[in-house]
Formats: sequence, C-alpha cells, structure tokens
Amino acid sequence: MKKKYQGNVKAKRVQLQGLRTKFETLRMKTSESVIDFFARTMTIANKMRIHGEKMEDVTIVKKILRSMTPKFNFVGCSIEESKDIDNLSIDELQSSLLVHEQKVTKQEKEEQVLKASTENQSTFKGDRGRGRWRFKGRGSNDRGRQQKHHQ
Repeated sequence: MKKKYQGNVKAKRVQLQGLRTKFETLRMKTSESVIDFFARTMTIANKMRIHGEKMEDVTIVKKILRSMTPKFNFVGCSIEESKDIDNLSIDELQSSLLVHEQKVTKQEKEEQVLKASTENQSTFKGDRGRGRWRFKGRGSNDRGRQQKHHQ
C-alpha cells in the first residue's frame, strides 16, 4: 500500500492532516523529561516537513512553550519576556529548559533527603525511654539489697 500510494497527493494530504492533529494536541507528560518531549515534538515536526508542511522554527518554539507542564510555567514566562521568541532557536530553548529541569530535580532530591532525615530524627526521639531501654522489676541496685537481706 505504501508503494502504491506513496506519490498520491491525497494520501500525503491525509497523512499531513493526521500529523497536524498530533502536533496541535501534543502536550508534555507529567513524568516526561525535557529531552524526551523535545524528541517527540521534533519527530512530528520533521515528518510534517517531509510531507510538505512549511513549518518555521518559531512555530515549534511557541508550541513547546505552550505545551510544557505547569512546573515550567514561570520559566516559560521568563523566557518569553527576556528573549525575542521570533529569533529564539529550538536548541537555545531546549538548553534553557534543561537547566531549569536540572535545578528543579536537584531541589526535589535535596528536599527528599531533608524530609527523610527529619523523619528519622523524630522517630528516634519518640523512642527514647521506651522499649528495650526501660526496665521493670529489679535493677542492679536491687541485687545489692538482696545480698544484704540474705546475710
């Protein structure tokens, strides 16, 4: 079928329309990395270009900025305000977003370590004076009294 319809204009138009829909509905997944999202976006954009779509880099840049997860909102706004979006390359955008992602990831890891160490300290403090360290009955002083009592 591919060989038969490869040159067919209608088939190319249908494929291009499907790719346009994919591109328009494209959103970054919550657990997805910046690199993976860019790869998915560029795969679709390149297929569209192959099928005859005249897609400018600025269109891709704007789509990416609109499609990021909420944790990138303020960084996207910052990029839009500080840089000329019409002249921003896809590579520059990716670099900026990667730096932000690395900072967020590092901060989340530090918060997890801090939370874990805080939980461990509170658990330790809560156990003081209980359990195996608390003795009932006779202690070491009681043995001395017993010996005197037997004499």
